[in-house]
Amino acid sequence: MGNALGPAAPRAPRRGEPLGSPGSFDELHRQCKELFPQQMEGVKLVVTKALSSHFQVTHTIHMSTLGPSGYRFNATFVGDRQLSPTEAFPTLVGDMDSAGSLNAQVLHLIAERIRTKAVFQTHQAKFVTWQFDGEYRGDDCTATLTLGNPDLLGGSVILVAHFLQSITPRLVLGGEMVYHRRPGEEGAILTLAGKYTAQKWVATLNVGYGGAHASYYHRANEQVQVGVELEANTRLQETTFAFGYQLNLPQANVVFRGLMDSNWSVGGVLEKKLPPLPVTLALGAFLNHWKNRFHCGFSVIVG
Repeated sequence: MGNALGPAAPRAPRRGEPLGSPGSFDELHRQCKELFPQQMEGVKLVVTKALSSHFQVTHTIHMSTLGPSGYRFNATFVGDRQLSPTEAFPTLVGDMDSAGSLNAQVLHLIAERIRTKAVFQTHQAKFVTWQFDGEYRGDDCTATLTLGNPDLLGGSVILVAHFLQSITPRLVLGGEMVYHRRPGEEGAILTLAGKYTAQKWVATLNVGYGGAHASYYHRANEQVQVGVELEANTRLQETTFAFGYQLNLPQANVVFRGLMDSNWSVGGVLEKKLPPLPVTLALGAFLNHWKNRFHCGFSVIVG
């Protein structure tokens, strides 16, 4: 006797979550690294002035007790095409110090999914670095090709290729290939990478011939964030460990970042905004117990 109800209709496949873009390879450890305070020493004054909606300049005066003091001038131009609150094209950035050394970047969106970047760096009147990047960003993948310091006459070049693929909405896998060539030397290094993003934490791992780099970021609540970094270098036969944290006090307009690492270093930077004035004060102190070295810094940021 046949089935009176007939064969069951096939169930429609459930549409999963969109995978999303994995972002850039260089930003895999960004969330963890942003928790660590930047080294400070001496006194620094930074004044930023927006000349228009597209153009701004920054003046920086740094008086140092460990190195040479100096002045830096920075100019930034931002175009009309804005993809996100932090991305706009084209973007031109130039930074020059009192010795005449220049660091310049040009970013341009030549197609909806293709971005290019050119970096030039000089030391006084001598070119030090020139680098060209091309990046393709798909719906669930990112591919980047970088050409560094090409010298056709000398036969030297550095070529870097990155690829990231979103496997699931939370898991990203990819790799990096670095190829370098110069007279009498040629080689390549392969590095594999993975990143898992949960609701409140992010774990990232890079493993290659040169070593490993692992990081863990955790947001405890709206005020407290912590991060851990572990780096192992097989060539130097050394491993370093660092713990960083960030404390936000929005009612007091205060942000504090601190760190401790395996080199017996501790440090912290306290930033205080002074509304309604466009002024931020920062005070930092760092101590290396092993080398018995201490330095501190103070900065005023206007704009």
